[in-house]
Amino acid sequence: MPLQLSINYPENIPDALNTTRGEFEEEAKMAMAIKLYEMKRLSSGMAADLLGMNRVTFLMTLHRYGVPAIDLEAEELLEDVKNA
Repeated sequence: MPLQLSINYPENIPDALNTTRGEFEEEAKMAMAIKLYEMKRLSSGMAADLLGMNRVTFLMTLHRYGVPAIDLEAEELLEDVKNA
């Protein structure tokens, strides 16, 4: 059974952002999932599940938020190349 998170926000936020309540809530959910992915707290698959989308779609969306789909340190990248 999925859990639910409830966040209180001022009633005027959607209007201030020139958006609907639903659009604002979806954007907030997307921002949370992307930030947790960026912080390496969620995998791309877990973030995609949180958003109800597949992993590839999630990864293809990241560029719109300025987040790289692959963020490896130089050493990690070299290790991946060696193991390829």
